[in-house]
Amino acid sequence: MTHPLVPRSALIALLAVATATTRVSAQDTSFAGMQGRGKVVMSVDQYASVHHFDDLADGGRIQLQSDKPDSTAIHAIRAHLHGISNAFANGDFSIPAFVHMKQVPGTSTMVAKRAAITYSMRELPNGGELRMVTADPSARKAIHAFLAFQRGEHHAAGRDMHDGMQNPAHP
Repeated sequence: MTHPLVPRSALIALLAVATATTRVSAQDTSFAGMQGRGKVVMSVDQYASVHHFDDLADGGRIQLQSDKPDSTAIHAIRAHLHGISNAFANGDFSIPAFVHMKQVPGTSTMVAKRAAITYSMRELPNGGELRMVTADPSARKAIHAFLAFQRGEHHAAGRDMHDGMQNPAHP
């Protein structure tokens, strides 16, 4: 039953806004939780760093840099990238699983095909880059799935080989 002074359409609009706000709030809480877990494993404030997840013809790359020349953050980023490079090469994807609180798409194939994927880290001015290179089509597809998931979850920039577009970071 509606209130005699409030039109039914206004109540429906109010309910729609409340429902949408609840969804956004839950997404914000989920994103903040992921960012917090990322800070735990990286020792770097996720809001003070820039992620790029790029699909490449031979695999892909993760670029992670501090948004300012902070030597402590840069060192932590490089240490993190070295660590996950070694972990991924050994088929250990527990860090992304912890950060996202679920198995990340592509990782089961990346584990199975780990001998076909080369991981290498190089330093960038404010952080580093992890390259994932393979000639194996199914491993490359798994890397692209992994990177696409990361772009979406982190609201990050990067190149998606499937649509050929450079995806800007989400606000």
